[in-house]
Amino acid sequence: MEVHTPSAQFAALVAEEWETRLRQDPLFATVVSDHRYDDRLPGATEDDYGRWLAGLRDLRRRLVQIDHAALEAREQVDFEIFSRLLDNNIGELAFHAYRLPISRAFGFHMDIPDQLLLIMPFETVHDYENYVARLDSFQRYVDEHIGLMRGGLATGYAPARATLEGVGETLRKQIVDDPATSPLFAPFAHMPPSVAAAARDRLLAEGRAAVMGSVVPGYRTLLRFLEEEYLPGARAEIGASSLPDGRAFYQHRIHYFTSLDITPEQVHATGHSEVARIRAEMEALMGEVGFAGAFKAFVEHLRTDPRFYATSPAALLKETAYVLKRADGELPRLFKVLPRTPYGIREIPEASAPGNTTAYYFPPAGDGSRAGFYYMNTYDLPSRPLYEIEALSLHEAVPGHHLQIALQQELDLPLFRRFTWFTEFVEGWALYAERLGLEMGFYQDPYSNFGRLSYEMWRACRLVVDTGMHALGWSRQQAIAFMDANTSSTLLNITNEVDRYIAWPGQALAYKIGELKIRELRARAERALGSRFDVRAFHDLVLGSGAVPLDLLERMVERWIADQRAEVG
Repeated sequence: MEVHTPSAQFAALVAEEWETRLRQDPLFATVVSDHRYDDRLPGATEDDYGRWLAGLRDLRRRLVQIDHAALEAREQVDFEIFSRLLDNNIGELAFHAYRLPISRAFGFHMDIPDQLLLIMPFETVHDYENYVARLDSFQRYVDEHIGLMRGGLATGYAPARATLEGVGETLRKQIVDDPATSPLFAPFAHMPPSVAAAARDRLLAEGRAAVMGSVVPGYRTLLRFLEEEYLPGARAEIGASSLPDGRAFYQHRIHYFTSLDITPEQVHATGHSEVARIRAEMEALMGEVGFAGAFKAFVEHLRTDPRFYATSPAALLKETAYVLKRADGELPRLFKVLPRTPYGIREIPEASAPGNTTAYYFPPAGDGSRAGFYYMNTYDLPSRPLYEIEALSLHEAVPGHHLQIALQQELDLPLFRRFTWFTEFVEGWALYAERLGLEMGFYQDPYSNFGRLSYEMWRACRLVVDTGMHALGWSRQQAIAFMDANTSSTLLNITNEVDRYIAWPGQALAYKIGELKIRELRARAERALGSRFDVRAFHDLVLGSGAVPLDLLERMVERWIADQRAEVG
C-alpha cells in the first residue's frame, strides 16, 4: 500500500489517535491490555485536557482531507465511526464536562479503589512495582482534580449539591490508620508464587508506604476540599441548563448518547407515551395475580412481602447464578455466534455500594486474561427484590452486556472499534436483551414478568425525568415523585438513580432510545421478510459490527433486508 493512498492516510490517522489515547489515559491502556503505561495515572489538569482537545481538532481537520469515496466499503464504515467518535469527544471537551469529575454515583475517587485492582495484572515483581508507582501518583492525581474542580467553581461549573450527598462517607472509608485495612493494599496480602520471595518484603514495605504516604493523604485532602470548598460552592439547581451554555451542552449530550437529532421535548413525549403503554401492561398483570387494589398498593405489597427478598447476600447471588445458567443454555436458539470469553458474578465493593446502582457489568481484559464480571449490589437487601433478578441478569450478563461486549472485543475490527462503544447501542441492546427473555422461556411467573416491566418502566421514566430536570425545569423531588408513582423500585434506588441522572446529563436516555430503535428495526425486517426472517441471522447482523450509531445500524439493517430479498428474488 502506498504511503499516500487514502487507505494509508486513514490507517495512519487511526493509529496516531489510538497511541495518543493510550498515553493520555494509561488506565484505559491497561483495560485494553496494553501494559506499557501501567506505572502511571492520567494527567488531569486544564492543560492536559486543552492539549487533548487541540489534538482531536487537528485529527478532525486532517480526517476531512482524506478522500472518503476512495476507501473500501469496510474502511468507509470505520471512517464514519471514527469521525463520530472524534466529534463526540471534541464536544465533551469543548463543553468542559471534565470540570465535574465526582459525584456519589461515580468519579475518579471511586474508580481507583473499585477498578484498579480489577484491571491490573499481579503476577510479577514488575507488576507490583507498577502498582506501587500508581499508588504513589494518587496524591498528585487528587491535587490535579481539585485544581479542575476549583476552576469549575470559578467558571460556573459547580456540581449540583444533591449529587455530592454521601461522597464524604465514601472518602472516609479510604482513610485508614493501618495500611493493611485499605482495599488498595489487598494485592500485597496474597502475592502469588511467581513473585520472587526475595522481593516480597521490599514490595510490602513500598506498598505500605504508598498507601500511607499517598493514598490516605490524597483522600484526606479530597475530603477536606469537599467539605470546605466544594459542598459550600455547589449549586442548588440540578439541571444541566443552569451550567454555562447549558442548553447547548444538554442538546449535545442528547446527540452524544442517542446519535439521533432529537429535541428534549421529543424525548420527553416519547417517555410519557412509553410510560402509559407499560403501565397498562403492568395493571393487566396485577389482574392476572388477582390483586384488586390500586397500583401503589400493589407496589407496597411487593416492597414489603418478605417472600420477594433474599435473606442474605449469598442467597441473592445464588438465585442470580441459577438464572444465568438457565440463560446460557438458551443462547444458541437466538444466536449463531457467541463469545469465547466467560463471565462471573461478584458483589459491588462495600465502600461504594450504598450510593451505587443496583448492578453493573465490568468488561473482560482486552487480551482475554480476565473474564467479564456482573457486579451485584447486596447492600440493603430489602431494596433488591428477587422478582427483578431475571430481567436484571439478562441485561447485565447474557444475552445483554457480556454477550455483546465480549463478542465485540473478539471481532476482527480495528482496535478503536473493539474497545470503544456508543452508549445508545450498548445499553439499547441490553434493554432489548431483557425482552428477549420472553423468547427464552423466562418471566413465566407473573411477578417476574412484572419485574421485567418494572425495569422497562424505569428506562421509560428516565426519558421523562432526565429531560424534565435538565431542560424543562423539573425539580429533583418532582423527578423522584414521578418515578415513585410509576415504578416498583424502592425509594433508595429511585433517589440514587435520580441523583445519577443529575450528575450525568443525557446518559440515561441511551437505554430506551436504543432499545426502541433495535425493536423498530427488527419489526421492519420481520414485516419485509415474513417467513424468511431468521432471528439468529438478524442478531448476528446487529452484533457483528460491534457498537455503532443508531442511524448507521438502521442503514445496515436496510441493506441486509435488501440482500435477503435479492437472494430469493
